[in-house]
Amino acid sequence: MTLLLGLDFGTGGVRAGLYDLHSHKLVQVAEAPYTTQYPQLGWAEQAPADWWSALGKACRQLMSQAGHPQVAAVCVATTASTVVAAQADGQPLAPALLWMDCRAAVESARTAHISHPMMNQGGDAVEWLVPKAMWLAEHEPEVYRRAARICEAVDWINFQLTGRWVASQLNASCKWNYDTQQQRFPVELYAELGIPELAQKLPPEVIKVGGRIGPLTFDAANHLGLSRDTLVAQGGIDAHMAMLSAGTTGAGELLFIGGTSVVQLMHTPKRIDVPGIWGPYPDALLDGQWLMEGGQVSAGSILNWLAQKMFGLDDAGHQQLIRQAGALQPGSTGLLVLDYWMGNRTPYRSPDMRGAIMGLSLNHDRHDLYRASVEAIALGSANIFHTWRNEGIEITRVVAAGGFQKNPLWLQATVDATGVPFEMVPHDNLTLIGTAAAAACALGEFTDLQQAATAFTTVGRLIEPDPYAHEQYIELLGRYRAATDSVAPISCKPPANRVLGVRPAA
Repeated sequence: MTLLLGLDFGTGGVRAGLYDLHSHKLVQVAEAPYTTQYPQLGWAEQAPADWWSALGKACRQLMSQAGHPQVAAVCVATTASTVVAAQADGQPLAPALLWMDCRAAVESARTAHISHPMMNQGGDAVEWLVPKAMWLAEHEPEVYRRAARICEAVDWINFQLTGRWVASQLNASCKWNYDTQQQRFPVELYAELGIPELAQKLPPEVIKVGGRIGPLTFDAANHLGLSRDTLVAQGGIDAHMAMLSAGTTGAGELLFIGGTSVVQLMHTPKRIDVPGIWGPYPDALLDGQWLMEGGQVSAGSILNWLAQKMFGLDDAGHQQLIRQAGALQPGSTGLLVLDYWMGNRTPYRSPDMRGAIMGLSLNHDRHDLYRASVEAIALGSANIFHTWRNEGIEITRVVAAGGFQKNPLWLQATVDATGVPFEMVPHDNLTLIGTAAAAACALGEFTDLQQAATAFTTVGRLIEPDPYAHEQYIELLGRYRAATDSVAPISCKPPANRVLGVRPAA
């Protein structure tokens, strides 16, 4: 029996899973939480030491439950664009800037005026490493100066595991403007952005997903409860690693992950530039393929905000609200909601856009507002599908996963709005299994990631769109897009008291 250890560092904690390569089953899963700090508006931070502590707890618990078996290889996935400034020995110089941290809005806006060729692959969103490095250089210059390494969470964790500073080609190409074809960082771009030193602060070696980093150090092996000869394989971004276990590696095959936010990922065999879509990124995950990404910043978070903060409901009350709102027909409330609570990722690429509720009257109740909000999220997803299709990209297959499966109203509304059947993944372990696929490649069990993806894929039931509802959503999408055009110039004005400056004093 060959066991692989997958590690998935999410926003709220780490999950560790043992995968049996020969039975193709996830044998055991353990998890441990860590916390996020929000020191001021738009900021979100975590302590890297908390990741390491939680990892030790989860792995030791996992190994104890499984009877301390031999593990052949381990692979790490983390959230994208969670940025660490550290000394050469890995000691963090400041809290990590979490993926959702948007303090670098001004710096991100500056990148939009740069004409460097690598900016054509999507620019630099407010969450990404380059604007965050610009912010550090401007607002915390001592931290930036002392940082021997500016990296992402996956790089920092891999350093703790192996003692090697290496970058994932997936993260570097999608979030750092790394040129995979020339195999170089765009030093001219960094210089034009005022951070010429950044290329020297990034991990010096870039390794493809599924490549070998090296064995565990003595300290890491003890911390995790593993043997020193356990191989560490290169991983990367959590959602993108999930493509390996969703089987969405062919042209036109889209992975849809619906949860707190929404992510849409797809490969094409040739370069296609789609306005409003991030990418395309050549060879980011799969050799010879161009990776593209769309998504919504706020999705399930809006529905939880409504149920918990606005209506004061517990989980049972929320489920009842879902059933009651589900009895209403699409568009029947007369309300139109825009789902930009925390900005728009695609296709408008605006961190300053904000949500809106239109058409309110004294006749409306919580069921109407909840129903219209679900429709808004579904329309936001359909708007991204419209963006793909508008450039001639045919979506031939959709595999879907994430927490939205627990909300049947949201799930069916998304299928109806997009007009495409969704193949549902029957578990919530896509990223864990995707990391196991990469670990298997590092061991030489497969010739490439595409072959591994075929072996590791499991899909379940098929959700079909309702033709009548789809027609209703086509009409609603036109109203949604028109309302966005009208409201965006107003909602995009940031509040006068927005704070983007230095860290508040303790």
